[in-house]
Amino acid sequence: MKTVLKWAGSKVRIIEVLKRHLPAGQRLVEPFAGSCAVMMNTDYPAYFIADANRDLIDMYKLIAEQPAAFIQAAEALFETGNTEAEYYRLRFAFNSKKAGDIDRAPLFLYLNRHCFNGLCRYNKRGEFNVPFGKYKKPYFPRDEILAFAEKAKVATFLCGNYSEALKAAQAGDVVYCDPPYLTETANFTAYHSDGFGHEEHGRLARSARRLAGRGVPVVISNSDTDMVRYLYKDFSINKITAPRSIGAAAGSIKSAQEVIATVALDC
Repeated sequence: MKTVLKWAGSKVRIIEVLKRHLPAGQRLVEPFAGSCAVMMNTDYPAYFIADANRDLIDMYKLIAEQPAAFIQAAEALFETGNTEAEYYRLRFAFNSKKAGDIDRAPLFLYLNRHCFNGLCRYNKRGEFNVPFGKYKKPYFPRDEILAFAEKAKVATFLCGNYSEALKAAQAGDVVYCDPPYLTETANFTAYHSDGFGHEEHGRLARSARRLAGRGVPVVISNSDTDMVRYLYKDFSINKITAPRSIGAAAGSIKSAQEVIATVALDC
């Protein structure tokens, strides 16, 4: 099942591998929602979906509540907005609206599908600043929107820090964390204005251990680096090769080494 958004690090291409590491449970808790690829490709009875990016969560909530209205508004943008001038006009309109404005949601989808490589990046003022992508005909994900609206009937959405989602986890839940990846030279801090640095990665690892101590299984994805292996040294580490398309030259095949870390319940 493809997703509504294009997304750097989407788990669509490794979902079959990832699912082998996700235990059964009554609810899947995701503190880093991203494209919701895991929600869309698993069959838990319920989902608790959180993310610090308000635009992302606001869009998901609107799709869940008013899929037809969302499709109508977003599709109109796709029909007239595939020029560089129109892209920057609509990006300015998006940045001019206040957080939480209902009109930002269809614009967020438009920007995602028309910007360079589908990146989601903001400057320090919280303004979306990815340049125009120059695609011949960006895909409008009507089927994916409708499928998401159907799956969202068993989902709860929260805009908040990952720690808030982890606090909501309880017995019977499974927690899957897909944080901004940590690399050897830098960490990804532009996904939303608050950033996500080395200290946050350390806090996430400690929180995972505490949850495991309460009997809640935790599965975490990250890049395969010495720092990541140190943070999760007492976890079960599973190395995988993940395909990459963001930043790849046309026609080329890129891949990256990643790990899936699982926490034993007696950790």
